[in-house]
Amino acid sequence: MPVLDDVVRRALDWPVEHVAVAVVSAEGAVAATAGDIEREFPLASVTKILTAYAVLAAVDAKLLSWDTPAGPEGSTVRHLAAHASGLSFHDATWVQAAPGTRRIYSNAGFEVLGETVAAASGQPFTAYLDAAVLQPLGMAASRLDGSPGAGAVSTVADLCRLAAELQSPTLISARLLAEATEVAYPGLAGVLPGYGRQQPNDWGLGWEIRGSKDPHWTGATSSPETFGHFGRSGTFLWVDPEAGLACLALTDRDFGDWAIQAWPAFIDQVLAQR
Repeated sequence: MPVLDDVVRRALDWPVEHVAVAVVSAEGAVAATAGDIEREFPLASVTKILTAYAVLAAVDAKLLSWDTPAGPEGSTVRHLAAHASGLSFHDATWVQAAPGTRRIYSNAGFEVLGETVAAASGQPFTAYLDAAVLQPLGMAASRLDGSPGAGAVSTVADLCRLAAELQSPTLISARLLAEATEVAYPGLAGVLPGYGRQQPNDWGLGWEIRGSKDPHWTGATSSPETFGHFGRSGTFLWVDPEAGLACLALTDRDFGDWAIQAWPAFIDQVLAQR
C-alpha cells in the first residue's frame, strides 16, 4: 500500500527525537512501518495491554476468574482490570470509592493484578508474563522491568505481534477476548488521563474503549469499538475492529500537547486508507 506507507511516514515529522510506527491488518500482516522498528522504548501505560493479556491468559487457563476477590473489600479481578475497584492512582492502600461505582484510573490496581496472577500461578508475575505471552508471541525484545502498570520495554517489531494477536487470538479463546473488549461496568464516569472527566469513561478489561469520548487521543473517525492504550512516554497502541486495523507508535518524548495535536489527525489519515 504505497499511499499508506506515505501516511505512516508522516509520523517521522512529529516533534520527537525518535519515533517508530506500524499499521497491522486484521489478518496479522504488517501493512506499513516507519522509523526503527527494532529500537527499544519504554512503554509507560501501554504496559497495561501486556499485563491485561497475561490476566486473560490466566483466566483462560482457569488459574483465576473475573470474580476472584482481589484488591479492596468487595473488589474482584474484573474490577481491577476495568479501573473500577475504587483504588487510587498510585496507592493500593487508598480506597477512594466502593467497587463498581467510579472509574478511577489506577496503576496501583494493575500492580495488585500482577500480584494476584503471581499468587495464582505460583511464580513471579514477570515470569508468568514471559511464559504466557511474550515467549509464545515471539516478543524476544520485550520485558517487564518494573510495575505491571507502566514498567515494560518493547519495540514496534514486537508489538506488531501483539497487535496481530489482539485481532486474531491464538493464546486465548476468541470468546474471552470479545468479552474483554466490551465495556465493563457501563455508564461509569471518570477522568481520562490527559483529557479530563468523561461521562461515560468506557473501559474494557485491561484497555480503554473509545466509545463516545470527546476529546480523545484516537481519531474522529475511529469507531466506538476501538480499544487500546496510550502511555505517558509518548506511546500508543489501538485496534479498530470495524476498520480491521491496528496501529502503534513508540516515541521518546513524554505525552503532552504535541501528542494531543498530532495523534488524532495522524490516526484519521491512517483510517482513511483502509
